[in-house]
Amino acid sequence: MPAMMPHAMPPETDADSRFMEMALAQAARAAALGEVPVGAVLVRDGRLVASGFNQPIATNDPSAHAEIGAIRAGALALENYRLVGCDLYVTLEPCAMCAGAIQHARIRRLVFGAPDPKTGACGSVVDLMRDARLNHHCEVVAGVLAERCGALLSAFFAARRSRA
Repeated sequence: MPAMMPHAMPPETDADSRFMEMALAQAARAAALGEVPVGAVLVRDGRLVASGFNQPIATNDPSAHAEIGAIRAGALALENYRLVGCDLYVTLEPCAMCAGAIQHARIRRLVFGAPDPKTGACGSVVDLMRDARLNHHCEVVAGVLAERCGALLSAFFAARRSRA
């Protein structure tokens, strides 16, 4: 199967960088717990609504990804399972499970940091956000603070390998 074409890079805004910094702080929380360091924040109208970080090990829940945590918390905070008008910032390109949740929640805009060449479902391996057969598509901005997001993941896995 040929490699997917990356999403066009709309210009990154100062707000994108600021919210990605918040997502990085959430990723650091995951790392401190020994989880893969991925963080997410949900924003509406320029304000933080909810946040999440990876917790599948601690919760024994394979669905406890950062994106799912932020979406769940955001739906509770906004008292609506539809998160219309919300933007989701994630330090790593979402997997297929998370991309599906983003679509079902009707997220307006997805901003992610590092690409995921193994399980990325927003352009790296597959692109669920551009699949015309699906009924919701959100704007995708890829690569915001990508080097920092990727470095956090690389350091985590290097440390894990050195301990093994």
